[in-house]
Amino acid sequence: MHALPYWRLSGYYFFHFAFIGAFLPFFGLYLQSIGFSAWDIGLLMSLMNVMRLFSPSIWGWLADRSGCRVPIIRLAGLMGLTGFSIFFYLRGFTGMMLVMGLLSFFWSAALPLVEALTFSHLREASTHYSRIRLWGSIGFVLAVLGTGALLDYLPINTVLTVCWLFMAGNFGLALSLPEALPAPEKKGQLALVGLLRQSRVKSLFAASFAMSAAHGAFYIFFSIHLAAHGYGQGQVGVLWTLGVVAEILVFLAMARLNRIFSLRAILFACFLAAILRFLLTGWCAGWLSLLVLAQLLHGLTFGAHHAASIAAVNRWFAGRAQARGQALYSSISFGAGSLFGGLVSGWMWDAAGADWTFGISALFALAGLLLIVFGVPADSSETGTAPAQMR
Repeated sequence: MHALPYWRLSGYYFFHFAFIGAFLPFFGLYLQSIGFSAWDIGLLMSLMNVMRLFSPSIWGWLADRSGCRVPIIRLAGLMGLTGFSIFFYLRGFTGMMLVMGLLSFFWSAALPLVEALTFSHLREASTHYSRIRLWGSIGFVLAVLGTGALLDYLPINTVLTVCWLFMAGNFGLALSLPEALPAPEKKGQLALVGLLRQSRVKSLFAASFAMSAAHGAFYIFFSIHLAAHGYGQGQVGVLWTLGVVAEILVFLAMARLNRIFSLRAILFACFLAAILRFLLTGWCAGWLSLLVLAQLLHGLTFGAHHAASIAAVNRWFAGRAQARGQALYSSISFGAGSLFGGLVSGWMWDAAGADWTFGISALFALAGLLLIVFGVPADSSETGTAPAQMR
């Protein structure tokens, strides 16, 4: 892979996740500041996940049929930027809901296509994926730290301007992305329906649903949870950052981890870590040292889990099924799983409190652990964790 596409793709990930780094921790606080309830905030933030249920599949099907992914990525960037611009003028719930739907329909289309595009550029050099993807984590870290520091001195609505600037950068990088031909289909490659009938695929997708559901309360209410325990905006930013620093370190270590451990072993550790993480987050928020430990586990619960899962999907879904495979993974995990987890947490937060809400997150993680134990074969050659594909 040439240096120029490498940096274009890395830059895209940087701005995409920088936007998320400003949006996820602080947009809920902005909504709270203009009078929205926890249930309203849960609904609005979960709407992005509603669109992930079907939007990636629609755009993935179109990309596989046309063979062109970059024009769709650019359209998604433009429409996402246009939709977010309207937030500056909205205060009512109905308007927020409509614009969030428009923004999310296009925004959620882009990343699965970029993932497929990245692997198409990498070809046999797929070991570079984590090195490209870690720039997204770096963008997230810088955005969380910078936004948190700004909000210690500036009003909470500053988050709108920060998010808009990151989204504009994302659109600019989308305009520079080069197209690449999808990886050729393997001899004897199953059709999409046949792939989806495989037990390993069903188990991986179901476990990914459970992992995203487990993170639902974290992504929507973690900042609010910390604020309720007396943490300042700067401390909130640092705690978010710790998790992503751990994620970056895991991305850098994935090549070695995949040479040593099977996909099943890596995912087992990820779900075990998730159970511990969300119990600590819910029940031990008053102890900073335990919160730090919980955030460091993000390296496993997101970083290792995502890197292993997405590389497995790339290996199993080749050729004309590649974009749809990534889209289905995104729809089932980040779409359906995050939506379900967000809605459950929005209801639980007011009804039972933070501790029991994160306790439910731990139960989701336990369900995912059981799916991995009983559904993913122990044989690494069966699961597709060959080092060249899984790094």
